[in-house]
Amino acid sequence: YWCYLPMDQRATGGPMGAPLTVLGLESSCDDTAAAVVRVDGTGEAEILSSVVFGQAELHSAFGGVVPEIAARAHAEKLDICVEEALKRADLRLSGVDAIAVTAGPGLIGGGLSGGMCAKGLAAGAGLPLVGVNHLAGHALTPRLTDRVEYPYLMLLVSGGHCQLLIVRGAQDFSRLGGTIDDAPGEAFDKVARLLGLPQPGGPSVEREAAKGDVGRFRFPRPLLDRPGCDMSFSGLKTAVLRARDQIVAEKGGLTRADRADLCAGFQAAVADVLAEKTRRALEVYAEEAGAAPVLAVAGGVAANAAIRGKLETVSAEFETKFVAPPLRLCTDNAAMIAYAGAELFAAGIRDDMTLAARPRWPLDGASPAMLGSGKKGAKA
Repeated sequence: YWCYLPMDQRATGGPMGAPLTVLGLESSCDDTAAAVVRVDGTGEAEILSSVVFGQAELHSAFGGVVPEIAARAHAEKLDICVEEALKRADLRLSGVDAIAVTAGPGLIGGGLSGGMCAKGLAAGAGLPLVGVNHLAGHALTPRLTDRVEYPYLMLLVSGGHCQLLIVRGAQDFSRLGGTIDDAPGEAFDKVARLLGLPQPGGPSVEREAAKGDVGRFRFPRPLLDRPGCDMSFSGLKTAVLRARDQIVAEKGGLTRADRADLCAGFQAAVADVLAEKTRRALEVYAEEAGAAPVLAVAGGVAANAAIRGKLETVSAEFETKFVAPPLRLCTDNAAMIAYAGAELFAAGIRDDMTLAARPRWPLDGASPAMLGSGKKGAKA
């Protein structure tokens, strides 16, 4: 009964397979999400439902995500989220073929909450269980939305991660470069706190930047003077801090124009670094891209219009198709987890009740760990 063809075979016109309906759960950070995705026999995917409960109000007073608060909120909302996703999809659990759940990387409390909920559903309904790498969910989103063929180049930019990957399969990723310290989303959040802007910092900084003078502050573009695709954003955040302190020392405070100009300069620097490092990655990827090269971007920072614009320009330079998911699929969601689970399930991957939440889970296990990965292993 559980015999399916590998997803990439079906997507490229191989023998017809049976439709596959997957319930996905996501709780790796501060969004509780559930979704139902159906993949037909040709590999065409349809999002039947996608429900996301955010936690911004719970964490707003703390300037960032509090892991314990996030975990408790996930435990309270997951069953409600699943019920709503099934309702919107007009399905019962009996109409689902498998359950996919984020098993890492991320906050351990959120991973435990989602994993236990998924295990309970799988055991109670007699359904197969598939643990999904959260980053793989982002990395495979272009296949969900645009049916992109392997291999493609992926820039994954989010609050906790930044990597340039060649994606060759649902479990086959080669990292060309990544951040050695802060991720871009983390840098946006920190800059927002420095300037008294609300969290999450990405949208707040982007709104302010739209009103600012991008030429007033010329912040550094870290690591552009070194070869390779690795990135660094910690020093850029420090440069914004120093510029802010200098203005405060001279004027006694920040005007709205000062704040907007700081945001504009910071955002431009991030966009320039991402664009140049992506340009270098495209040169490497071109050697195996084939006749239809694709540059895809995913993750929460992919929602930033200025960064998207820079990446589109780079893609056009290389005559490469540019793919970016809809904004609702850039941030954390369960539709990407359900789809990634469908690809893994179709390839014969299953998990049992020993599936454990993993705070660290690199996509490319063969590459050396990035700096600052800690005693417990590589973060991503």
